[in-house]
Amino acid sequence: MTATTAAPTVGEDERLAKQATWKRIMRRPELGAMAGALLVLAFFLVAASGTGMFSPAGIMNFLEVSAQLGILATAAALLMIGGEFDLSIGSMIGLAGIIIAVPVMEYGWPLWASLLLAFACAMLVGWCNGYLVNRTGLPSFIVTLAFLFILRGLAIGGCRLLTGRTQIGGLQPHITHDWLAPLFSGEVATGLFAWMAAHGWIATNFAGNPVVTGIPVSIVWWLGLTAVATWVLLFTPYGNWIFAAGGDANAARNSGVPVRRVKISLFMFTALSATVFASLQVMDTGSADTIRGMLKELEAIIAVVIGGALLTGGYGSAVGAALGALIFGMVQMGIFYTGVNTDWFKVFLGAMLLIAVLFNNFVRKKMMEAR
Repeated sequence: MTATTAAPTVGEDERLAKQATWKRIMRRPELGAMAGALLVLAFFLVAASGTGMFSPAGIMNFLEVSAQLGILATAAALLMIGGEFDLSIGSMIGLAGIIIAVPVMEYGWPLWASLLLAFACAMLVGWCNGYLVNRTGLPSFIVTLAFLFILRGLAIGGCRLLTGRTQIGGLQPHITHDWLAPLFSGEVATGLFAWMAAHGWIATNFAGNPVVTGIPVSIVWWLGLTAVATWVLLFTPYGNWIFAAGGDANAARNSGVPVRRVKISLFMFTALSATVFASLQVMDTGSADTIRGMLKELEAIIAVVIGGALLTGGYGSAVGAALGALIFGMVQMGIFYTGVNTDWFKVFLGAMLLIAVLFNNFVRKKMMEAR
């Protein structure tokens, strides 16, 4: 007689389906960041209770801090998933700000032209980073570390050569009348917030105006870039190429993936995100400074790692990077609201990084076991 295998029952099918779903959830890179964000939120709900941190104004404060980092972290996440690093992001911020401000204040350029020039220069810098990494075979850590110093030196030396100083102010009148400036300044949904204030849903000041007048445009940039990056990673062939290039570049190349073009485009994206950041800062303050962006490259990498990306590449998500930036913003503003000396912020940041890396190593081991 031939032994027969019993067909799975309906209950067994359901159990296997639930088990498979649970495994997929456990493998998601943003799982640890989500748990961390909930933990940080719960902590400050207790520690900062009654301080106004979770009032509409307080929420906008920490979301805006998160958004500024999140714009950089989104691009850094895609690059790290692709197996590379960009340490020149912070210096690109300083240089882009100077490129925007100097032509306007010294040579009478319209602001929109300076903005376009800054983005064009960013694309060139990103292309150079990617080209050199591919052409020389040097680690991106070394190439972009060199550009960290080159770009900062160009910002300081060039600005002092052309203007005699390292800070450029007085851009506010140009921002007010420029057609492209609203893309990087002001708030959105102001009418909605005025309507909510009129109906008593949000607080108003002595003049009857809403305390929170709208959503800062930096938050819109952050959410928009995160959504687009998530769509690219999950639903496009280019997203598959990014994961393949970061997982095993040689195997990806042998499979027909244009690894060189993918990596160059990712370096260009990180430079462009740094220029978006710089544009938002210039529009917000009406000035540029050669030292802006210091250490932002490290903060972006920390947010991405907290968000679940592996340092070895091939694994991560834009949503995880956004959650990492959110944790960063909540901790930075939460320390302020709770009255703790802000000098301790770096301690929290380092601790979060260490915990995130340990958790990521644990997840990677579990993934290997599952295979």
